[in-house]
Amino acid sequence: MKDERDSRRKAIIDVIIRSEVEATVYDAGRRFSNERERRAECLRELVNDVAARPGQSLLVIDKDDSLVQRDRECLIEFSRKAGCKERMRYEHAKSAQEQLLVIPDAIAWCWAKGGSWRQLIEPVVASVKPIT
Repeated sequence: MKDERDSRRKAIIDVIIRSEVEATVYDAGRRFSNERERRAECLRELVNDVAARPGQSLLVIDKDDSLVQRDRECLIEFSRKAGCKERMRYEHAKSAQEQLLVIPDAIAWCWAKGGSWRQLIEPVVASVKPIT
């Protein structure tokens, strides 16, 4: 989203809204000292949400090569603690491999940008979870 023109951004948002997806925003804000900590705490909360739901789950996480190992360590620890290790799978993928990753990317970009961009994406945001 960051490299797109505003008209293209609005077109992407429109498609997302028409697709009727629902998103949960995990908002760590500035409460942690660095991006790695924010990401880990958001993953912890996401795993806890998965654990609260019945059935199998597959998390597809946008692949950042510098974070994959840390993500794996966190996901193993968090899924064990939450009791969902056996029914939760996860994989890292680049958006070129998994084109649906454009959806959370666009939602996160709009949310972080705030203002009118956040207002545009709000119809698909079912809940916001502040991470503390």
